[in-house]
Amino acid sequence: MSSRIQHVYGAQHPPFDPLLHGTLIKSGSKPPTTPVKLKKVSTFQEFESNTSDAWDLGDDDDELLAIAAENLNTEVVMETAHKVIQNHSKQQEQHKVQEEHLQEEKQEEFAQLTSVACGDNRLVKSVSEGHTSSSLDNASENSSMQRSQSLPQTSIPPLTSGMADLNTSVCPALSEREASRLDKFKQLLAGPNTDLDELRKLSWSGIPKRVRPIAWKLLSGYLPANVDRRESTLQRKRKEYFAFVEQYYDSRNDENHQDTYRQIHIDIPRMSPEVLRLQPKVTEIFERILFIWAIRHPASGYVQGINDLVTPFFVVFVCEYIEEEEVENFDVSSLPEEVLQNIEADSYWCMSKLLDGIQDNYTFAQPGIQKKVKMLEELVSRIDEQVHRHLDQHEVKYLQFAFRWMNNLLMREVPLRCTIRLWDTYQSEPEGFSHFHLYVCAAFLVRWRKEILEEKDFQELLIFLQNLPTVHWGNEDISVLLAEAYKLKFAFADAPNHYKK
Repeated sequence: MSSRIQHVYGAQHPPFDPLLHGTLIKSGSKPPTTPVKLKKVSTFQEFESNTSDAWDLGDDDDELLAIAAENLNTEVVMETAHKVIQNHSKQQEQHKVQEEHLQEEKQEEFAQLTSVACGDNRLVKSVSEGHTSSSLDNASENSSMQRSQSLPQTSIPPLTSGMADLNTSVCPALSEREASRLDKFKQLLAGPNTDLDELRKLSWSGIPKRVRPIAWKLLSGYLPANVDRRESTLQRKRKEYFAFVEQYYDSRNDENHQDTYRQIHIDIPRMSPEVLRLQPKVTEIFERILFIWAIRHPASGYVQGINDLVTPFFVVFVCEYIEEEEVENFDVSSLPEEVLQNIEADSYWCMSKLLDGIQDNYTFAQPGIQKKVKMLEELVSRIDEQVHRHLDQHEVKYLQFAFRWMNNLLMREVPLRCTIRLWDTYQSEPEGFSHFHLYVCAAFLVRWRKEILEEKDFQELLIFLQNLPTVHWGNEDISVLLAEAYKLKFAFADAPNHYKK
């Protein structure tokens, strides 16, 4: 843990001071309130049906369905949702035990398979590999040929051909539940027209790694639902992006743009993960993406923090072309140039789609972030008054720690693997990055209430809030956080008077 308080990262301009910015915030205006969604959820049946897969209720279905027969008030919904989260935690423990047992059995089977050695004393990875290749060298050559043949210049869309190879790729063994979810995604994506509503419902509780690239492109609106139109869309958008590069990138050293380019160049080494950001090829790609976006969006231009938002897309789209489990340890420059160009263009367009929904976070004085931090403060004061009062008593301002949460979408607070899982849900939620993120931040803060209440001075509190211990977090932690956030959204956004003081 760092021993000093960090400056607020990502602010292009100093935070608002109502006395200095009277034209932007009227002195007599009320603090902004959380927006109320027009759609009203009247029964628990809708609540349960929308979230049963997210929480994997299992054996508790009968009990909850019995409760669902009644029209419930918000207090009952809150109590039931809390019970669901507790059940989720218990089932995660049971799931871990089952997984360990399955893993032991699979290791024994694998040991038997690998006991057969080739003529050159090297082990055969699998029975099928032993039949299809006489040596590991030939297998490596075949793998390279298959990868090069799957490049986008072929008549088969690369996303479709990538899905066709899912069963034959070398991947870690999946649990029964993971395999079942993957089959559901495959069936949904295999049709001529993907049902995006069904894809959102299925993706809310996480997307399998093997289908995440195509799922993200569909959920972001980058790819059309119609399979026949996807290849032409990819070719057109990738060509369009590199036309922008040709038109604008040479102007990065011009007097009008050199400050923007210099700031981008400074910020990229601050990216996470460290191994990835230190690769010259990755730096080159990110500089182009960010500079082109800044030039094409003069209302905001480039702001610190936008550089982080490229990383999840880039890492996910790299996974479309490699078999390594950890992208951070992969040498990106080893990929063919055309593949790198595809990844770069796809990352640019998907990041642009994301920023279209939160661009007021990055315009002058960043009013979107100012508003969201104020809304977070109001929300926490209503759902956990003790935590709110404790922060207030020690003069800790929400802007001092939550500005970064909003500016970087929690990317600096949780590991990259957790950010990617979080974005599965954000892209499945209506206004996930702009609206649902608020409730995730509230749940995230209250998650640390015990530790917050134990800290008794300003400096220790701020150091803790800027260095939260999430380094070992995984998908289970994010799933519970999202369930808590959904509970808050359901109780607060759809019933704004529920927490009225």
